Amino acid sequence: MLADLLAGQVWSIFLVFARFGAAFAVMPAFSEVFVPVRVRLLLAGAVTFAVAPAIAGMLPALPAEPLQLAFVAGLEVAIGIFLGLIARLTLAAAHIAGLVIGYQTSLANAFAFDPSTHQQGVITSAWMSTLAIVVVMAGDLHHVLLRALVDSYAMFPAGHVVDPGEFAEAATQMLGRSFGLGVRMAMPFLVYGIVLFLALGLMQRLMPQLQVFFVAMPLQLALGFVLLAMTTGLAMMLFVEEVETGLGSIIRMR
Repeated sequence: MLADLLAGQVWSIFLVFARFGAAFAVMPAFSEVFVPVRVRLLLAGAVTFAVAPAIAGMLPALPAEPLQLAFVAGLEVAIGIFLGLIARLTLAAAHIAGLVIGYQTSLANAFAFDPSTHQQGVITSAWMSTLAIVVVMAGDLHHVLLRALVDSYAMFPAGHVVDPGEFAEAATQMLGRSFGLGVRMAMPFLVYGIVLFLALGLMQRLMPQLQVFFVAMPLQLALGFVLLAMTTGLAMMLFVEEVETGLGSIIRMR
């Protein structure tokens, strides 16, 4: 009797860790390259031990067959990766906004390490992505991510096969929301670029001898930095609101 009870407790903790550990492997803020792998495992284990007793009643019983056990664990890992990627897609909005800002301010040729993509990228995109991670942690949005993981057991019950089409549809919707959010965050720069280049085009028509390139580059940079300083706060406020509503539309929030 004691052995069966112990096996059931270990199974429930293992099953919860399979979902949470996979999510922590790809979730924004927790899966960045500057976060050591051991720290991610410790965080996933700590959260697992904290929430496992609350959701133990929603977990299936310990399978009798090893293949069935591996199948259930694999499903949990797949769901965890999916939820982590959905959360990461929300941060893609900041990356998209940074790309638009870089092209509109002529900073697209300046590269820096982007912690969200783990590679070199446009410096404004790296700045916006890093700022988005800071805002997520400072604004306690990582609690929203963790809460969404816990609530995911109502939408994706443990041990139940999920239709891959639902995964694809949810990812497509979130990607569309992220792209739209990124464009809205960079909308002042789109307007700024249109107005600036129209003005420079008119100047070139009125003064053909004017070297527009030498006038446009410093003007584009200076006005771009001023506009970036003025609109970054508003863009991050919009980002925070959309992250909360975006996660709530995919995962049922209590």
